[in-house]
Amino acid sequence: MGLSEVKQELRKLDKERLVDLLSDLYKKNKSVKEYLDFYVNPNEKELFLKYKDKVYEAFYPKRGDRLKLSDGKKAISDFKKLEASKELLSDLMLFYAETGVEFTNEFGDIDEPFYNSIASVYSNALALMDKENILDKFAERAKKIVDDTSGIGWGFHDELGDIYSDYYN
Repeated sequence: MGLSEVKQELRKLDKERLVDLLSDLYKKNKSVKEYLDFYVNPNEKELFLKYKDKVYEAFYPKRGDRLKLSDGKKAISDFKKLEASKELLSDLMLFYAETGVEFTNEFGDIDEPFYNSIASVYSNALALMDKENILDKFAERAKKIVDDTSGIGWGFHDELGDIYSDYYN
């Protein structure tokens, strides 16, 4: 079944049944709950802080000591799906890169997949900022990320430097 078939069936329902259906989805599906909460009360700043905490916890979990970079990337992806501002999405992506660099400087060299993840998100953040014409707003932070990688192995510093110079002269 595709979206057109679902829409067709939903159009057959009366308003009360649609409200019941959405209420059931709200109770049973965490992502639907979050989406509808944001739809009803679009407080972007509050939502941003919630997702920023999720990104931070991917590097510094409250329980255990295992990195969960996939959780950090998922937080960025979920935040993007809520259609918050591109500026806040860019901010969250830079925060992911900043936190990854901070983690490395605190605990020492990690591994190539770790650095690839950080570089990928950093690159995507700068590409988004370029598209949205907000590179200037984040220039200082973007440069600091590169500067803070000096001395980190795996060619990480050079890669971030190359990404940075693709967007900033």
